Amino acid sequence: MDTLQNMRVFLRVVEAGSFTAAAQSLNSTTGAMSRALSELEAHLRTRLLNRSTRRLALTTAGERYLKRCRQILADVDTAEEEASCAHERPSGALRMHSFASIGQHYVLPAISRYRAQYPEVTVELTLSQRMPDLFEGSADVSIVGAATLPDSDLVSLPLGTTFSILCASPAYVRAHGTPQTPADLAHHECLILHTPAFPPREWVLDGPNGSETMAVDGPVQVNIAESLIAAIREGMGIGMVPLYAAIAGLRDGTLVRVLPAFTLQKMTVYALYPSRKFVDAKTRTWVEFLRTHLPTVIARDEALLAEIGRGTTSSLEAGPESLEHAGSIVTSH
Repeated sequence: MDTLQNMRVFLRVVEAGSFTAAAQSLNSTTGAMSRALSELEAHLRTRLLNRSTRRLALTTAGERYLKRCRQILADVDTAEEEASCAHERPSGALRMHSFASIGQHYVLPAISRYRAQYPEVTVELTLSQRMPDLFEGSADVSIVGAATLPDSDLVSLPLGTTFSILCASPAYVRAHGTPQTPADLAHHECLILHTPAFPPREWVLDGPNGSETMAVDGPVQVNIAESLIAAIREGMGIGMVPLYAAIAGLRDGTLVRVLPAFTLQKMTVYALYPSRKFVDAKTRTWVEFLRTHLPTVIARDEALLAEIGRGTTSSLEAGPESLEHAGSIVTSH
């Protein structure tokens, strides 16, 4: 039995004053109207209408039930309208997950710019190195970085590609010297960044002559890039730092780049979400925004790294207002 439909029939019969008029307004038959009401009364085990050949009259139970039906059906209509609008107008809470460093350096600044366009969307951001189960509904979308993704039923949309670099503190370099080749790393303290994306003690350095793989170990292991940077600044050793996390320290001089001809851990930033069907407007517009925004920000970081390497960082600023300028510099290389 379709209880909601039978409630609608009951409400329409009362409003129309007869089964015949109700049937005409719903493009149905008088018999179908009568059967629907009888089903509803049998389900409730109470009479809602007293019927005669000339008139219909609500019972006391019918009067009470009618008030409830009007409220329930109004709430159902409102819920359906809101759900339908969710696919048209971005609004409501967007629940996001992101790996911690990507979230801090890329996602949070992007949220500010996104909400300037869609102020009716509020954001609940969780930063974690663990992937949530998106099918359980704990988040609408997850932003992660990985060399490759395991097979899954999630929709994965690549947003841009970045990499890591080796950094040390000026004090460490003064005390221990600078490695000239990847093999020299065996004579240095190597700080370990443990992330879900890469083996922590295997550094693959991509340079002028291809890739070189180094097995490394060191006195400190952390799982967040910002903690690694703190250890590097304390002079504890050399660490592999994601470009987006390293830029600020390179610009203010608290970090120096080691083996500048090499990059490591090339990774793609992905947006993950559960389904291509019925993606609501806030998720769809957020992912579309990141597809345009993130490559530009990555290009800015790469341009800044090049400028730092040439000692001419004054020509670039790291703020959002310089994104277009940074992108044009990278394109010209």
